[in-house]
Amino acid sequence: MGSEGVVKKPLQYPIARRDESVVDNYHGVAISDPYRWIEDPDSEEVKEFVANQMKVTESVLRNCDSRDRLRDKLTKSYDYPRYGCPFQKGNKYFYFHNPGLRSHPILYIQDSLDEEGEVLLDPNGLSEDGTVALRVFEVSHDAKYLAYGLSSSGSDWLTLQVMNVDDKIVQPDKLSWVKFTSISWTHDTKGFFYCRFPAPKETQKMDVGTEVNVNYNHQLYYHLLGTKQSEDILCWNDLENPTHILEARLADDGKYLLMNICKGAARLNKFYCCDLSTLPNGVEGHKGKGILPFVKVIDNFEANYEAIVNNDTIFTFLTNKHAPRYKLVRVDLKKPRIWSKVLKESEKDVIDSALPINGNQLIVSYLSDCKHVLQIRDLEKGDLLHTLPIDIGSVNYISARRQDTMFFVKLSSFITPGVVYQFDLKTMVPQVKVLREIVVSGFDQAAYHANQVFVHSKDGTQVPVFIMARKDLVLDGSHPCLLFGYGGYGVSLTPSFDITRVVLARHLGVVFCIANIRGGGEYGEEWHQAGSLGNKQNCFDDFISVAEHLISSGYTNPSKLCIEGGSNGGTLIGACINQRPDLFGCALAHAGVMDMLRYHKFTIGHAWLSEFGCSDKEDDFHYLIKYSPLHNVKRPWEDASIRVIQYPSTMLLTADHDDRVVPLHTLKLLVTMQHELCTSVKNSRQINPIIGRISSKSGHGCGTSTQKMIDKRVDCYSFMAEAVGAHWID
Repeated sequence: MGSEGVVKKPLQYPIARRDESVVDNYHGVAISDPYRWIEDPDSEEVKEFVANQMKVTESVLRNCDSRDRLRDKLTKSYDYPRYGCPFQKGNKYFYFHNPGLRSHPILYIQDSLDEEGEVLLDPNGLSEDGTVALRVFEVSHDAKYLAYGLSSSGSDWLTLQVMNVDDKIVQPDKLSWVKFTSISWTHDTKGFFYCRFPAPKETQKMDVGTEVNVNYNHQLYYHLLGTKQSEDILCWNDLENPTHILEARLADDGKYLLMNICKGAARLNKFYCCDLSTLPNGVEGHKGKGILPFVKVIDNFEANYEAIVNNDTIFTFLTNKHAPRYKLVRVDLKKPRIWSKVLKESEKDVIDSALPINGNQLIVSYLSDCKHVLQIRDLEKGDLLHTLPIDIGSVNYISARRQDTMFFVKLSSFITPGVVYQFDLKTMVPQVKVLREIVVSGFDQAAYHANQVFVHSKDGTQVPVFIMARKDLVLDGSHPCLLFGYGGYGVSLTPSFDITRVVLARHLGVVFCIANIRGGGEYGEEWHQAGSLGNKQNCFDDFISVAEHLISSGYTNPSKLCIEGGSNGGTLIGACINQRPDLFGCALAHAGVMDMLRYHKFTIGHAWLSEFGCSDKEDDFHYLIKYSPLHNVKRPWEDASIRVIQYPSTMLLTADHDDRVVPLHTLKLLVTMQHELCTSVKNSRQINPIIGRISSKSGHGCGTSTQKMIDKRVDCYSFMAEAVGAHWID
């Protein structure tokens, strides 16, 4: 690992079969894929390969000095009560609470905010090992029923069930092959809308969550309470566009069914709506009459449109059409060609969300230099009425209903574990009080500080960076540093609390950093587009520039700098260690998209074409091949321009039930790095370990149990500590 690491000689890696006959022709360029066989997760050869890799990994981890102490400290540190925002349905309140080390938060119900909550649904009792998780839910409008979706082993596949709220009896209803959906009850509580994929053919059935088959033809259904799924009513289906993803919900008035048709993960959508009052016998009477009669309000993929609120046919939207930082606009469906502006785009800040409240007002959340600002604005004209007093940090959740004056906001920051505010607009000046404050025993907030700096990237672009550290930090370049990034899909990274960071800072002296690189949504759609498709290299340049800044500013040095990212962020880590192996002492890449030439061929990978491009297109291929982590592993000791003789200590992580970014990405890169750097070269100088961590009965991250989360972090950060020479501080 590092100069102070336990591993002093190269590891002995298992030899994996190379099939040199597998060669693809991309627009006249021959690309070999000798580990194509790893793409079959059910083959015995792949299972044996994974088992052998895990033996190597465990041999490294058991020699990490801080592993046991880190496990003990993290387990104790995670044992603190956590609360979510309350939300109201009918005359009941609901909220989530984890008293400490439970695998998953528990859903509680209460008649008033003043009384103690009663358990409604405890997912922890659904499996002995915590691998069954609650992933989606919706309480009916009258609070009589709870519809909820459960996933097993971290898979994106859900099973929907229904519970009677009063007696907590689970109904016979059980819906399968559900993925990427919300649940929306009709106001008569007869049933709900949801989205699903067709059931796979018999020949495709296998362990759900381990399959790699492409997901095509997302469909919208209506389920009538008390009936079999085979009797569900098909509301929308488009066989001519099998890659489209649907989002559907009822408007607050219960009259209009709203549907977004999304082009993969792109922030572009069509918007259709259906006036359910025009159906003579309701939705249930439409069975067998074809899809619902939707009005195509927006029938192209030119921008992102989110319906915020409506007064009958007059709809207000949040959109980025000609407004990369978003604006609010309005249209009357009776006059669909006439659009008016409600709230113009800000010169710098991004409208992150807008929610109706108090009849004719809006809660508008802005993102200002990666931090949230909350305002109350007039619904009709967009005029500013109030700026709400909240601390600097991230708004994690807003719970509000249009008919209420009261709403709830949960906020956190790097050094604020969490505060739930209760606001009330019934007076001229909004009333605010702290409903709940999350307290971590033994955590001294005053001992830490978080600040924001701006770093010039390669092309001069200013990139925001958050830095959290102990206040007694001396900038002498000696500190272990953990740099995290994502940079994709318009996702914004904002200040949030993670007890793991506190433990690392307190007991390993780690400086924690988040780089808000291009590709994210921190400054709107232009910032996103500047890091996608052919501009993806900007993400890597931004991240590398931030790393160089941390070194030049005295926070750390290359041997003590660890970089980390997950999913799209895993791709970031894979690309950066290929491009600058000299800059890092350790790398942690979680579930990265590593094979940029074939990613679209598996499960939901086709939804990412708008983000990455597609190797089937010649222009796209030429930029994808330049950074694809799998195809750019090189031996640094053979390159005179690189001032390092080996790659940093690297851990590539995946999970056996990750059906979003399937494990083959990580496994193919892992064996390629081991072959190219370690096992096939007589003069190899790669002493730093290249290992993989493959979690069992786990997925892409959603619904991960507390114990599995602790286990993974113990392994990651004890490996990091050994690699960068971070010593335990009691």
